[in-house]
Amino acid sequence: MGTVRYSGEFKRDAVALVESIGRRIPSVARELGVNPESLRQWSHGRTPSRLRVRAVRAR
Repeated sequence: MGTVRYSGEFKRDAVALVESIGRRIPSVARELGVNPESLRQWSHGRTPSRLRVRAVRAR
């Protein structure tokens, strides 16, 4: 199975479901068919692209 890439819009909408309605991450992740840990990282702003940007800025 390959890696699934989600658009920024999809990630923002998924996080909005968690934040605006106060739903639990596992519930939203199950409904959307995504890994709960991925949704958790999106909601905390720790997407892989952001981690790379932070690492470059730290140099």
